[in-house]
Amino acid sequence: MARRNSNSKRKLLITSLFIIILMAFIYNSKIFEREPPQILSDEVIYWNLKKPLNIKISDISGIKRVLIQLGDGENNITLFNEKHNTDEKELEFNVTFPKKGFYSKQNKYILSYEVVDHSFWNFFMGNKIIKESVIVADRQDPLIHVVSNSYKITKGGAGVVIFKTEDANLNETYIRTAFGKTFKAVPFVKEGYYISLVAWPREQKNFVGAEIVATDLAGNTAVERIKYYFQDKNYKSSKIQLGNAFLDGSIASLARDIADDETQNMNSLEKFMFINNSLRKESLQAVERVSDNLDYAQYFTLKPFYPLKNSAVVASYGDFRIYEYNKEKVSESYHLGLDLASTAEAEIVSSNRGKVVFAGENGIYGKMLVIYYGLGIHSLYAHCSKLLVQEGDEVMAGQMIAKTGKTGFAFGDHLHFGIVVQGVEVRPEEWMDEKWMDDNLFEVISGAKDLIKSEDNSVKW
Repeated sequence: MARRNSNSKRKLLITSLFIIILMAFIYNSKIFEREPPQILSDEVIYWNLKKPLNIKISDISGIKRVLIQLGDGENNITLFNEKHNTDEKELEFNVTFPKKGFYSKQNKYILSYEVVDHSFWNFFMGNKIIKESVIVADRQDPLIHVVSNSYKITKGGAGVVIFKTEDANLNETYIRTAFGKTFKAVPFVKEGYYISLVAWPREQKNFVGAEIVATDLAGNTAVERIKYYFQDKNYKSSKIQLGNAFLDGSIASLARDIADDETQNMNSLEKFMFINNSLRKESLQAVERVSDNLDYAQYFTLKPFYPLKNSAVVASYGDFRIYEYNKEKVSESYHLGLDLASTAEAEIVSSNRGKVVFAGENGIYGKMLVIYYGLGIHSLYAHCSKLLVQEGDEVMAGQMIAKTGKTGFAFGDHLHFGIVVQGVEVRPEEWMDEKWMDDNLFEVISGAKDLIKSEDNSVKW
């Protein structure tokens, strides 16, 4: 009797251990995983019913069955119904709005998903997820109306545009150019209205135009061309012969000062090419990054820039320079600022109230300041010997902000003065000319305000 009880206990223990091991196996085995499939979809989807909807599904053990249906509250239609015998863990496909068999003209639909995986969990039935998304049908393209814009834009210069965009489900609106640059737009005085400056980069030989683009959440897109008069401009082009004395002297010294680590194993010509090509590119990119701010204040205003008193122009904006060594071209560059010279370490003055967004060293520019004024407009002060303000400072009109110098890629004391519009360096001469600023900026803005006000007397100024 005792032996029988001992055998029973042993069998019970073995059975219990087996059950524990089996449960542990089931609990930790991937084939018994308990996670339901994942459906990458929003709770509300805006759909223009023209472009396919992209559906993404994933699961740890693999996707077994997918059923997707569309309904309008009364009728349902199956858009996708597939079974998968393999353990495919990710599935991506498109569904289209049915052209036959579903004659609904509603503005809202329900998209329902039912997905089952290959897991042995749930008594070998697998994990299942049931999910719904609300489909908001939007078949209309946004509407764009140009309120006002500058009459012309000059090569290397800038122009403004004010426009209205209408769409209940607006996603974004911006200015698109053929050369790849996108100019952002910001709200202007009343809901639905926007403003942006557009720039024609000096290095772009042809400016085929700019377009206002508006997209909505459903994927509808509208495009409207801005009717600028494009004024070409001839800029100075010159060939500069590089001599060994210059390369072994000034360039070698400059390389030690601003790019010693990168150029220490280069010969003098290679050092020049590195500074004028690679370092120049990095410096220009840095200017673009720090000058990409954009906002608009209702009472936005600027006075003409006059940064250096009693100065002379020693190099103009837009000069194209070709560098030759032994009468062979080795490099080239565009001069994208206005070089002004006065006395050594002359005082540089801020012409307008603004905020310092960069104060420090920047490659070929040496000690550099960038000040922001709103509407994407920045001023740039390079080759300084001393910076008298710091990043984040608010500067006032008439305040001394720096002193001229010869830091960076400069061989004489002067100020490299620039104007940058959303990362594009433009002609400073335009922003030093009160008539140009009035004709091409402030009168356009004022006229747009008057037009908007005449359409809606509720607008307050």
